[in-house]
Amino acid sequence: MASETIGALGLGALLILMVLRVPVALTMLIVGVVGFAQVISWDAAISQLKTIPVEVLSNYSFSAVPMFILMGVLAAHSGMAGKLFQATRVICGGWKGGLAIAAVGSCGVFSAISGSSLATASTMTRVALPEMERYGYNRGLATGALAAGGTLGIMIPPSIALLIYAVLTEQSVGDMFMAGLVPGLMGLVMYSLTVTVVMRLRPSLAVAGEPTSWREKLASMSGLVPFFAVFLLMILGIYFGIFTPTEGASVGAFATLLYALAKGLRGRELWQAIQETLALSTVVFFMLVGADALGYFISVSRISFSISDFLYGMDLAPIVVVLCILLMYFVLGMFMDAIAMLVITVPVVFPIIQSLGIDPVWFGIVTVLTVELGLITPPVGMNVFVIKAMAPHVGLGEIFRGVAPFIVSDFVRLAVLIAFPVLTSLFLL
Repeated sequence: MASETIGALGLGALLILMVLRVPVALTMLIVGVVGFAQVISWDAAISQLKTIPVEVLSNYSFSAVPMFILMGVLAAHSGMAGKLFQATRVICGGWKGGLAIAAVGSCGVFSAISGSSLATASTMTRVALPEMERYGYNRGLATGALAAGGTLGIMIPPSIALLIYAVLTEQSVGDMFMAGLVPGLMGLVMYSLTVTVVMRLRPSLAVAGEPTSWREKLASMSGLVPFFAVFLLMILGIYFGIFTPTEGASVGAFATLLYALAKGLRGRELWQAIQETLALSTVVFFMLVGADALGYFISVSRISFSISDFLYGMDLAPIVVVLCILLMYFVLGMFMDAIAMLVITVPVVFPIIQSLGIDPVWFGIVTVLTVELGLITPPVGMNVFVIKAMAPHVGLGEIFRGVAPFIVSDFVRLAVLIAFPVLTSLFLL
């Protein structure tokens, strides 16, 4: 049997196992090892099974993953998230829909040190949703704003998704972070504008918050200081070459730890934060091990090269190929976790992108943005289900209806980035 045929069968088996709800990491590992054995030999496959975990766990760049996770967990456990929302609530005081805008803004700032969309969504829902419900906000609008705001965590640096894409494609992590800065800030601004437009069209969904004076707004900004201090410490350090992105993650985690200790995080709470970090990091690393095994199989089966040759034969323009790939990501995002999508598909599509001469950094940004869309689109928007778990009294239908305007906003942002690729290179080193 030809290696390309084995590769196609392997990808088919991958989809079947995922439909059967086999864990994604285990699915990739099984298909990768068995497929490699069919193309090369079982001895070689067993040998890889011994070496791949060591390769992944000893990869210096991946050591930033648990550091970013630890930053988000410590920020949640130390009360930083609560102070953040109170600060943005006061700043937006008196605005129509101000609490929803404050929730989006809080998600954007929190994601600047969290790196995880799911962590951002769950933390800010716990903090902001009760306040919005107390002021009589429509539950769909409130949860929709939080679900959409949570997706900012996948784009605003530091981002675990951008880090993983960079390592899988051998791009500069610093370049990916800087390229994600403008699209991430665009998302924050456009989500806030979306709330404003919704308020114009349907003013009954929310009420104006309590007016606050300029003195109160300025005083409340103290709640933003810890986040911006950690964020600027990392980003400026990376931008000016003071330390690498991996070292920056460690610096940020240490700074957040110092803040948490200063605020009295001790004993059981500190141990819980460490356990949560270890659990989340284990899930990510297991997926990376599976992705590495799958990547070797795809490489030796040459299935990606066959797809490239097929696309060349169709004589499609590079932008059309990119749009087809993004459409695939959008469809997959309705059913799969964002990180799982990246680690499964990037080894397949990236050789195609390289062969077409497309800028890999720009492609990474639009890919991650499309993956981000999958976090809030039915039927399996991961952020929506996280918020549903945090607020079981709100129906899934309500959340999906509330998040619909933000999906439209994301499509507009994606179109702008495709039309103007220069927006992803404004801060490149």
